[in-house]
Amino acid sequence: MKPIKKILVGLDLSNLDQSLIKYSSFLADMIGVEKVYFVHNIKRYEISEMLENELENVDLEELITEELRETIEENFTSEVEWDVLISDDPYTESLISYIVNKYQINLLMMGNKNNEKGSGIVGFKLLRTTRCLFLWVPETAQNKIEKVWIGTDFSNSSKKCFPYAQFLKSKQDFKLEAVHVYSLPVHFSPYVNDSKIEPKMKEYVNKKFINFFKKIENSDEITQTKIMGREVNVANRLKKEAYRNNVNLLMMADKGGNTFSNLSLGSVTEDLFTNELNIPLLIIKD
Repeated sequence: MKPIKKILVGLDLSNLDQSLIKYSSFLADMIGVEKVYFVHNIKRYEISEMLENELENVDLEELITEELRETIEENFTSEVEWDVLISDDPYTESLISYIVNKYQINLLMMGNKNNEKGSGIVGFKLLRTTRCLFLWVPETAQNKIEKVWIGTDFSNSSKKCFPYAQFLKSKQDFKLEAVHVYSLPVHFSPYVNDSKIEPKMKEYVNKKFINFFKKIENSDEITQTKIMGREVNVANRLKKEAYRNNVNLLMMADKGGNTFSNLSLGSVTEDLFTNELNIPLLIIKD
């Protein structure tokens, strides 16, 4: 795994900024990063002609920088070094991608507004285009990690989540669980009674876990969690169970390898990202 030395936090002057800054402070202390960059892109195209005339003699960049610095100083309690980057690029995703590459960012943090109008578009584009880790943080995020779930389909893609989870665990102890959602094959149901096929499915999943954990270091410290998913949408099932089990952080690979399971991590990760989610979602990339 690549070390996590630099974090980039996207801010947009909304109420979510305070929660995002506090969570970045908590994470920076926990991981022990070298530096945190806070970036904001001024959307000049959203400024009306009337306001543009009013702001003609105002240094907008300086004003916003000052406002952001005050907000960060109030909410970022870590001793880790930080800086503010302000720009007025027409395309926010292009700006952030540029900064990620220029400053060799290891983790990109964005605020999850949970389907507010227009929210999530920039984040989704960055999820697809940047190669660093991506952390999607809702306003309801708790600044603590006591239980972490890793969604897995037993593929090599999902395997790459575990070194990062164990790295976090080395910094702060928490309960780590590998979670697999499975369901009975629908096309068998007209011919085979559920009571007969279900034990076979459980046995199959158990064997998959055994073989998968042979490839994972220190797997004896990881709890296996199997969830029978009777819903069409696996992401919803995973989300509901995560809420019920008081999970503080959900980890997923950016893509998966769907075999006999419904948990095709590419599509499930996308569903979790684009629908309402009240838990931070850490997406692991190569």
